Amino acid sequence: MKTKNLILVALFTALTAVGAFIRIPVPVVPFTLQFLFTMLAGLLLGGTLGATSVLVYIILGLLGLPVFTSGGGIGYIFQPTFGYIIGFCIAAYVTGKIANKTENPSYKRLLAANFIGLLIVYAAGMVYYWAISTFYLGTGIGLWTLFLYCFVLAVPGDILLCVVAAVLAKRLIPILRGRFGSITA
Repeated sequence: MKTKNLILVALFTALTAVGAFIRIPVPVVPFTLQFLFTMLAGLLLGGTLGATSVLVYIILGLLGLPVFTSGGGIGYIFQPTFGYIIGFCIAAYVTGKIANKTENPSYKRLLAANFIGLLIVYAAGMVYYWAISTFYLGTGIGLWTLFLYCFVLAVPGDILLCVVAAVLAKRLIPILRGRFGSITA
């Protein structure tokens, strides 16, 4: 991996960690800027490097650094919201692959990539939340309650973040490519 790629991966790992602490309290699933930074990682760095930045973030959190919304450590995998973090990694990869199929992606392509990433994050998050609640915590959660608290209440802000990420990426892609050449991997 080239030095510039290592620096950009580290930058987006740090941004994702900072994004975990910029939060708006909503019931069950906190609204943070992690989603914005993980989508930007995929859009700007490409699928592989974007996912790598999120994977490094996950590893740092599981090793005990308090970079997740509610802390860190290996026990965090038993938090019902850990599925969203797994979804961030998958979504960064998919978003980056979709967006970077062309040299200069359109707003439409960037938005489509973000909305697909959004679906991935919520699918992973909701399935994980249900599984942990049901099998580990033993509290169970009904499908309507899961849908309401883990999707309906949280998704409006993330839809806005999809638009913001597309606008930022459209402006930043030419700047990054002009400065660093092709970065996406």
